Amino acid sequence: MTHTNDKLFDMLTVGEPMALFMAAEPGELHAVHDFHRAAAGAELNVATGLARLGLRTGYITRLGDDSFGRFLAGELQREGIDRSFVQVDASRPTGFMLKTRAADGSDPQIEYFRKGSAASALSPENAPAGVFPARHLHLTGITPALSPSALELVVHLARQARSAGATISFDPNLRPRLWPSAEAMAQTINALAALADIVLPGLSEGTQLTGHTTPEAIADFYLERGARQVAVKLGPQGAFYRQKDGASGIAPGVAVERVVDTVGAGDGFAVGVVSALLEGLDLAAAAAR
Repeated sequence: MTHTNDKLFDMLTVGEPMALFMAAEPGELHAVHDFHRAAAGAELNVATGLARLGLRTGYITRLGDDSFGRFLAGELQREGIDRSFVQVDASRPTGFMLKTRAADGSDPQIEYFRKGSAASALSPENAPAGVFPARHLHLTGITPALSPSALELVVHLARQARSAGATISFDPNLRPRLWPSAEAMAQTINALAALADIVLPGLSEGTQLTGHTTPEAIADFYLERGARQVAVKLGPQGAFYRQKDGASGIAPGVAVERVVDTVGAGDGFAVGVVSALLEGLDLAAAAAR
């Protein structure tokens, strides 16, 4: 992934941004009185991280013509994320979510309010016209779960990117509740992963999707199906990486004294990997970042 300047964006992504209400104090959601509002969404997290690193970042989405939509549009602008492919939907709402504050570093409780949202109406009509305008496309397994038309858009973008010579990263980001079955989830996500250059599963995600329990076997599963590089997230242990030529290794984790919130950790990992690869670094350096 060498740096060229003939593209409008370094990275383009597609997804559903949501208004997030984070509990201000620990406890069950029904008992929380005060919440802090923020912007959420796996793809938005990656776009934000890359924009903060100075990369030219674009985001394809649909927002409702409502207060949450206006809030999210303002957040995109504030973070320096291009809004050329953001469409306002006058008939559907913007999704939002509630999240507990987990004081012990465990995964928080989350409730989503996204059914029938503006982003669920994403379709190939929302794709950029003509030549793919970015060096890199970042996809997750969340967007294709939103609706059949959103899945069509993701496949269309992957093919558009591939034909234009752009690279593709794919983070499974499993959301089982959005899929009709575990089988449908695995089948669709594995097919999308086969279109990507680099696949970024977590160890438990990889086990659910492939049936394999070791990072080596999970990596081989995706390499055999068309990926060129795989980095399997191992939590505190770091990440196992392997590429098509067989080169592999472990990027050790970075110890922290206190885990504040686990949500978004994988997105932060994607930012490190993608930004490094776009700078022309190798997979070992990318996984370490």
